[in-house]
Amino acid sequence: MKKLSRSSGILMPVFSLPSPHGIGTLGKAAYGFVDFLAAAGQKYWQMLPVGPISYGDSPYQSFSTYAGNPYYVDLDMLAEEGLLLPEEIDAVSFGDDPGRIDYGRLYEHRFDLLKKAADRGLARDRAAFDAFAWEKRAWLPDYALFMALKRYFGMRPWSEWPEEDIRLHRPEACAKWREALREDVELFSYIQFLFFQQWTALRQYAAEAGIRIIGDVPIYVAMDSADVWSEPHWFQLNDENIPTEVSGVPPDYFNADGQLWGNPLYDWDAMQADGFGWWIRRIGGAAELFDMLRIDHFRGLESYWAVPYGETTAKNGRWRKGPGMALVGVLTGWYPEMDFIAEDLGYMTPEVKKLLADSGLPGMKVLEFAFDAREPSDYLPHTYSANCICYTGTHDNATLMGWREEVTPEELAFAKEYLGLNEEEGFCAGILRGGISSVAALFVAQIQDWLELGADARINVPGTSEGNWVWRIAPDALTKELSDRIKTVTKRYGRC
Repeated sequence: MKKLSRSSGILMPVFSLPSPHGIGTLGKAAYGFVDFLAAAGQKYWQMLPVGPISYGDSPYQSFSTYAGNPYYVDLDMLAEEGLLLPEEIDAVSFGDDPGRIDYGRLYEHRFDLLKKAADRGLARDRAAFDAFAWEKRAWLPDYALFMALKRYFGMRPWSEWPEEDIRLHRPEACAKWREALREDVELFSYIQFLFFQQWTALRQYAAEAGIRIIGDVPIYVAMDSADVWSEPHWFQLNDENIPTEVSGVPPDYFNADGQLWGNPLYDWDAMQADGFGWWIRRIGGAAELFDMLRIDHFRGLESYWAVPYGETTAKNGRWRKGPGMALVGVLTGWYPEMDFIAEDLGYMTPEVKKLLADSGLPGMKVLEFAFDAREPSDYLPHTYSANCICYTGTHDNATLMGWREEVTPEELAFAKEYLGLNEEEGFCAGILRGGISSVAALFVAQIQDWLELGADARINVPGTSEGNWVWRIAPDALTKELSDRIKTVTKRYGRC
């Protein structure tokens, strides 16, 4: 694994980009953000997962670990290619608030437009589409059939499909349904063709601008996904493909019930006996999209919290051993040119610290966690080594201005004293300085913190199910004045 050079980047979800059609996409605004990053002296664009979202709208609960989000296919680009008519796009309303995503309207209208594009494009693109389908044959057929079946069965989870043969992914049933739902199977395949076309062009543009893209690999996959439906033998399921235990995190200072995520757990013994082939393929898919990968909930690879299926909270779980270096060593050995980040936040036992040290991967330091005066903090900048990534906050944290309103007076006083915060420089600017001036190899801030936005710009509140993943940046927010200001600070502390 290559040593990270001193640099910085900005965290911006694709869905938060401005666009006239309800959600950020891979279109004009994405190219504009690349230009903004380059002008601001940044080297990285960190994103959240970009897969198709399921119930709850979370990018961490996706229908596929390989596929792209259909909502990110840019409609204006399709119109420029002649696959949509401008009046067809203009006839649809995706919501009245440009600062918030209305997922209900997206679900109601987006696929009708993509179907029109597919009807026009399939004949035109047949040779290129067939080549794409062959290239993605390891996952695309199962994903497209899975989505066609979900549509046929009223979007119910696959575990509730009424016909046992297809619920259990039996080959003869898959062949029968693939023929019966041929039109929808081809539609969902073609949407992926469009996504990857647009993604490849954007990634190439970013590379030419000197911008690397950081992707996020959730440790778990959704139960209601093509991944679990098509390959249940890699998961802790019973003979009826029902989980025996599910994922979560135990109770802590912030949440007395813990967090019940509900994802199926891996059968690590089966995966290790196979040489972790499933994980090798998964990281290979992510490597086709991203230049650096953040492994979410890295501590779960050392030991993980297993909650009996059917529990309503995470309180009654137990710790079980994960694969540790057996998996991490395979992935870093298989992909020696890939840069990985270990999301090592949470309860850091000596065993987790040893795994991080043995892996050689950079861990994460979050400034919002640094000023809890109850105990010495590993998140204070003077404790850092160069082999880490410093964040103001992640997508699960408040914005800095929101954090200022949430913390205790003692924490706020400590932050002001430690970082020398003052009114002349500004609260956000002072904390950003504290991170960007640290020895951490890479510094990443949410764009909201450079913009000094408040609590209403928060991306996600863990443990809640409403109001998340909806924030969008104002179309005129990314000014030359802002990029100049960011570049000045970035250059001052040797990160350009």
